[in-house]
Amino acid sequence: MSDFKTRDFWYDLPEELIAQTPLQKRDTSRLLAVDRRTGALAHRHFYDILDYLNPGDTLVMNDSRVLPARLLGHRPTGGAAELLLLRDLGDNCWECLAKPGRKLQEGAEVLFGDGRLTAKVITVKDDGNRVVKFDYQGIFLEVLESLGKMPLPPYIKEELQDQERYQTVYSREVGSAAAPTAGLHWTRELLQKAQDKGIQLAYVTLHVGLGTFRPVKAENISEHHMHSELCMMTKETADILNDTRKRGGRIVCVGTTSCRTLESLVNEDGSFEAKSKWTEIFIFPGYEFKAMDALITNFHLPESTLVMLVSAFAGRENVLNAYQEAVKERYRFFSFGDSMYLG
Repeated sequence: MSDFKTRDFWYDLPEELIAQTPLQKRDTSRLLAVDRRTGALAHRHFYDILDYLNPGDTLVMNDSRVLPARLLGHRPTGGAAELLLLRDLGDNCWECLAKPGRKLQEGAEVLFGDGRLTAKVITVKDDGNRVVKFDYQGIFLEVLESLGKMPLPPYIKEELQDQERYQTVYSREVGSAAAPTAGLHWTRELLQKAQDKGIQLAYVTLHVGLGTFRPVKAENISEHHMHSELCMMTKETADILNDTRKRGGRIVCVGTTSCRTLESLVNEDGSFEAKSKWTEIFIFPGYEFKAMDALITNFHLPESTLVMLVSAFAGRENVLNAYQEAVKERYRFFSFGDSMYLG
């Protein structure tokens, strides 16, 4: 149990520090390095990250790819309609958020891209979500890639010019509703330099759900219920991680999703094996980490479960102090913002 209240993870963020667009070059973001033992801070750039990684360390990255899940279309009468895909139910049926809800009742149809894709509302669920059945020619993911838009977080108001900038360079498993954004800073060249330095790369998959943006409503954080997300680890990754442990190397997670995957899948004795499961892991101060030795992450929303996770790892005071310093130094915040290393 934690005695912490949600308000203990508040910090003051001027709205103009929320990054609306990605930087021209991924690895030119700033990097705030935090020593989690002393709280000492260093202001660097992401291309300096290798200074904090040692030969024998392993970087763990989430290779999930964002589904361009926002579909803008129209009803047969001509009125605009929008669907946001949440869950693939099989048989061309998806659970979606739908706008305008009052017009999209059972039996309603929506057309996308000159009718290349049509959706019919099958049921309206108790929570207001819709189950729709799609009709199209060809391969669904290809149709979606050409018609769908990125489901950008609610705090990003600008239109994204290049959809690939909301994907990591190593993304391959399609299924997320939001990008694992700590990975957005890596370029192929920087990953190659990491390997040249003797650092191994290992991949896990956690498909990020929209619940990642859900605010913590409970007053006591231990009463908050996490959303469920599917995470997976292959035998190849498990072998790399077990080998890293044997050799005394560190496991460095790129992002909170990689961290939550490892902490969900690690065995009691600290070893790893190939497995997948639905996880609702909620990491907050008091949690004992079994898998992760260091973390690369972005700056997260006040009072979010992600600020709580980072505080569990590096100490609440250290983290809030680092955030205060980042605000003072005009760092860029959230998905397209700057990065932080905690080790």
